[in-house]
Amino acid sequence: MNVHRAQFTSATHPVAPAPPAIDVAAIRAKHVQAAKARTSVFARSARKTALADAAQGADAEMAATQAAFLSDQAAFQAALDQHWAQLSAGDPVAVLGALAAAFEDNEAAAAAIGVDGSEVSLVVVVPPVDTLPDRQPTTTAAGNLSLKKMTKREHADLYKLLVCGHALVTVKEAFAVVPFLRSARVVAVRATPPDAYGALRPEAVLAARFERDRLEGVQWESADAVRVVNDASSERIFLQRGASQELSPIDVAAEPEVAALLASVDFEDLL
Repeated sequence: MNVHRAQFTSATHPVAPAPPAIDVAAIRAKHVQAAKARTSVFARSARKTALADAAQGADAEMAATQAAFLSDQAAFQAALDQHWAQLSAGDPVAVLGALAAAFEDNEAAAAAIGVDGSEVSLVVVVPPVDTLPDRQPTTTAAGNLSLKKMTKREHADLYKLLVCGHALVTVKEAFAVVPFLRSARVVAVRATPPDAYGALRPEAVLAARFERDRLEGVQWESADAVRVVNDASSERIFLQRGASQELSPIDVAAEPEVAALLASVDFEDLL
């Protein structure tokens, strides 16, 4: 019920971290130890010269180490600058790569499958309806805790919140990771029950288009996910049927764009 309320910080131009601190004491100690090992304590003049050389050698090593650190930092920053420039320009490879990395730890598997100008196409795999329990916590008239069996309508409503929540959080994360994007098309799919061969197939249960501007100002803390989808999407296919208003699969034969999207994705790793 709250998955759509997750907040994401918008990406900004990344800055390479500062170089690590040089261990001055360790470097000096190493050179001093080597100088002492080469000279005798009784050869004072030779040892004095060796220690002076050791100090110079330590200074040279620290300077070289610092230069290497700064060179590595500059190279890393250049790579970050290049990637940010590509991301800011909407380069499809950069956008898809950034979203793939961002979606790796999502509760519901998601993938960005295409970029068209400033619009991205997303797929999110939602749990099947039988994932939800059939009872919900409540209290009796006497104030005792109880587990009440949900009606079909309550169960259907809860599942719609789950589906819409995962779709919305995927869109919100995409907009945060890639500020260049102005809109997103998202299709929520779930696995069908296994067929006679044990194979699972995807079926779409929600298809919607969201514009970044229309999500600005949404009262996330109070609006539920279904309300946000209905009010903030510029296009949507969200079929409900029967007295319980159960979420119904989209007829892809009547929706060629959804059918093409499903055909373009390998769901074996997602389902």
